[in-house]
Amino acid sequence: MNWDDIKLFLEVARSERLSIAAKRLMIDASTLSRRVHKLEENLATKLFERTVDGHVLTHDGKKLLQFARRMELDAVQAFDEIKEQKDLNSGRVRIGVTEAFGNCFIAPNLTKLKHEFPNIQIELVHFARYVKISRNEADIAIAVEKPKSTSTIITKLCDYQLQLYGHASYLKEMEGNVEFSQLSKYQWVSYVDNLLFTEQLSYLKELNADIKPSFQSTSITSQYSAIKSGLGIGILPCFLAEQDASLVKLCSDEIKLVRSFYLVTHPESKRLSQVETVWKYLKVLAQQNKQLLMPE
Repeated sequence: MNWDDIKLFLEVARSERLSIAAKRLMIDASTLSRRVHKLEENLATKLFERTVDGHVLTHDGKKLLQFARRMELDAVQAFDEIKEQKDLNSGRVRIGVTEAFGNCFIAPNLTKLKHEFPNIQIELVHFARYVKISRNEADIAIAVEKPKSTSTIITKLCDYQLQLYGHASYLKEMEGNVEFSQLSKYQWVSYVDNLLFTEQLSYLKELNADIKPSFQSTSITSQYSAIKSGLGIGILPCFLAEQDASLVKLCSDEIKLVRSFYLVTHPESKRLSQVETVWKYLKVLAQQNKQLLMPE
């Protein structure tokens, strides 16, 4: 079997769309399609179901993915181990993380890591969904919900608090007062409920109020910008909002939502020195910034 064909198969399996896979591989989509069909002919089986949503793995495709990924990881590990003999903690580490935590907590706190380990290259990739560690989308994922996978290494990174915030310009219209008993009468900023990838982000349901947001976005940073502009009030993670002095915490005695982040990686990935180093760094970073994540 041609290893190049396996690499093509892996990229289509990960991206789930032929056009995206072709761009990443820098080949023509029609060429990629022919190569995938040829691989299926050689194996005498169908590896993908072609649907309107893209290329979905069949049962045999999922089986091949397990072995192909193991082959790829073995090759990567072999190269990295040889390289590590000359230079430990060297190489790329891709972190898959949500938008706000990546922008407001991880990215601003990488300087110390870079000073101590200058040969580690960090790639921060924002995902508005679960990161597919099994498909090599990231070396380390920071998940908002504990994965059910038994083939990955999972550990709790931290708890974090969310509270209700508003901007002075909006609060001035409300005469500076927001009452917990009348939450439904205010202008609200929130997520688009039917596009949430996890119920962990469905905050308004916990407030037991008939709240109908006037502005919704799939992006928490867009919500933050809307709240900051005076468009309304909304629930924000404290690690984001507490760094902005223009935002006012509201109903702090009544509203204190707590969620958790989890670190996830593949056993083969964690054996790489650079991945292990970043993994430990993130755990220490969360511990050292507990007051920002869970303010009293």
